[in-house]
Amino acid sequence: MIFALNRLGIEPALTSNPTELLAADKIILPGVGHALTAMNALKAKGLDKLIPQLKQPVLGICLGQQLMCRFSEEGNVPCLGIFDVEVKLFPATEKVPHMGWNEVKHNETGLYANLKSNERFYHVHSYYVPVIPATTGVCEYILPFSASMQKGNFFAVQYHPEKSGKAGEKVLESFLMGN
Repeated sequence: MIFALNRLGIEPALTSNPTELLAADKIILPGVGHALTAMNALKAKGLDKLIPQLKQPVLGICLGQQLMCRFSEEGNVPCLGIFDVEVKLFPATEKVPHMGWNEVKHNETGLYANLKSNERFYHVHSYYVPVIPATTGVCEYILPFSASMQKGNFFAVQYHPEKSGKAGEKVLESFLMGN
């Protein structure tokens, strides 16, 4: 993620310090890992209470999106509760994890303002967020799921924009420059 931001001319600060987070213009909650472990780490620093109260734009990526939900089946853990939805394990009717490039259908606004619908993004995940009213992009693998969501200043994507070529770069630019 840091290299993707550097390519956009951004020098990110990597921090879990509450004072620094409150002072930041924008925040990215990246994610690779396990929901229970990640939530325990956030709780240990009091970030589970801080993050939902943030007023600046926040982008959750992959596990970051899932942590923004109410609950995750991965570790059966309560999460941040920004989006009132439960993260589910994909049914094992196909190969899990979902891995690779897939189309995302979206409305060409917000994070997708500079993209046409049906762009392809890189996904790696075994858990998914069902489609809800806050969904801004839908992908299909086994079933339709929320590839992206937005609620106020909180944005979330299931895919990895930093690994998604030009389309992912445009999503990051929209978040960093446009919101």
